[in-house]
Amino acid sequence: MKGYVGVTDNEWFSFLASQPEIDEVNFWQPGGGSAFRTLAHGEPFLFKLHAPHNYVAGGGFFAHHSILPVSLAWTAFGTKNGAASFGEMRRLIEKRRRTTSLEDYKIGCIILAQPFFFPPEQWIPIPPDFSLNIVQGKTYELLTGHGKRLWEQVLERMPAPDLRDSAQNEMMDPGARYGKPSLVLPRLGQGAFRIVVTDAYQRRCSVTGERTLPALEAAHIKPYKEKGPHDVQNGLLLRSDIHRLFDSGYVTVTTEHRFEVSRRIREEFENGRDYYRFHGNIVRLPVESLSRPQEGYLQWHNENVYLG
Repeated sequence: MKGYVGVTDNEWFSFLASQPEIDEVNFWQPGGGSAFRTLAHGEPFLFKLHAPHNYVAGGGFFAHHSILPVSLAWTAFGTKNGAASFGEMRRLIEKRRRTTSLEDYKIGCIILAQPFFFPPEQWIPIPPDFSLNIVQGKTYELLTGHGKRLWEQVLERMPAPDLRDSAQNEMMDPGARYGKPSLVLPRLGQGAFRIVVTDAYQRRCSVTGERTLPALEAAHIKPYKEKGPHDVQNGLLLRSDIHRLFDSGYVTVTTEHRFEVSRRIREEFENGRDYYRFHGNIVRLPVESLSRPQEGYLQWHNENVYLG
């Protein structure tokens, strides 16, 4: 079981620590870089503040990594990027990039679920082997040595009432917390849902194949307001106009993964040629079978939303 101690921008941390009930954060990497493959899904990512605050001050649970245009990162996560505005987010990033730019440059996005922030009196001194010369972070084995001691201190400070849900009981159980390689199954927030679905569909609309990223949206098959989860199996990546039609019931995807267009578009709007040409087509699906739409959600949409 591994954990990662990431060097954290102090302004980013202070802003997020002051926000109540944050369910996810984007720990951005200013240079973009390569894919973050250090942690498995659900393993802890801990926040080590920049000098002179050489402490571990909180953390979260790894959910996903993506490299995104900075504008899309803001659209997906808003203030959960650790800034009050898009301009302020860019200022923080460009402070680390040591350059300013008008471009929609790409940044690395380490998406963390269920973050937690300790008050200053509970900050944990960094492990003895964490060099102050480390720029990005350091991986620790949490079952032995300094990593074990650090994780024990984190668990002692973690806000138990908020974290003792069914997915996390074992993590919080002192007798079982070192038994499995993954500690939690992170609950995705809205921003993480959008990015996970976007990447699962390889950034292409499942109906049209459209690749223009700003025009693509992650659609809930069963809406969140109807207790549909922020889960990739409850998602489809759709062009924005098709997303609106899907939510309104003018189109659907069957349990056989065929795109269907309601006759109501023609009857009500005397139009729809651009949509009817996709009628009956098999939609594009994620390569990973565990990321594909769950049949039960598709059936729910067919029966409760689709106008037929």
